[in-house]
Amino acid sequence: MKELAQLMQSYADIKSLNELNGSCETAIAGIKFYRASASSARQPLLYQSGIIVMGQGRKNIYVADNCLQYGPGDYLVLGVPMPLECEAFSDSGLPIFGLVIDVDSPTLHKLVNQITEQRKQLKLAVKNDKADLDFGIKANSLDNDFNNTIIRLLKVLHNDLEAKVLGPAIVEEIVYRALVGDNGHILFDLARHDGHYARIARVLGTLHKEYAELISVENLAEQVHMSVSGFHRAFRQVTSETPLQYLKKIRLNKAKD
Repeated sequence: MKELAQLMQSYADIKSLNELNGSCETAIAGIKFYRASASSARQPLLYQSGIIVMGQGRKNIYVADNCLQYGPGDYLVLGVPMPLECEAFSDSGLPIFGLVIDVDSPTLHKLVNQITEQRKQLKLAVKNDKADLDFGIKANSLDNDFNNTIIRLLKVLHNDLEAKVLGPAIVEEIVYRALVGDNGHILFDLARHDGHYARIARVLGTLHKEYAELISVENLAEQVHMSVSGFHRAFRQVTSETPLQYLKKIRLNKAKD
């Protein structure tokens, strides 16, 4: 995985980002480059939905009683926004590098439909909603094909013209790689509007937009046509929090910002 770190460092050199502490937009829409100079203590953060690829350094993220560790060559799939706590570790004094990749709805639905149709034609198993919902954030190691796709993305980011012309197709391939990966069902479930996972995702969108308003669990459940008990159970399965705990964390993050 050294090539990922080397390419991220050369990108930082070319774009004069060696003093960056945080994330910045790149020439490709929906792709952000992340850099931190040193380790950081555990602190509250809000992770948006999407795909995060780690190039150098390590992170621990905490949600309720869950602790998730990821490092170089690992990627996260986030189906929903997650207020959490994060601590970061620099290895041997080297900067921490990562990529943040948004998964836009049109691309996700297009690929899910294509994959589902091809699996039907080839008589392969089609992924369905599971009886038990998954926690909304998962980590995996990049396989060979996925790693090569990320390398191609980093290479085209070095040239703004190539990034603009070639970047969108590579981003689409990245979403495809995530969909067919071990935790692709998170994104599959997100694309199914009537599934419980997608319903919880829509509620989370409401909470992030209307966090300052008076919000009740009963109204949230009604919005997505679920019973209060069923909604409460599904919400905890996806976020490891109750709706009110989740809302409190959003408000704390917004106040900190």
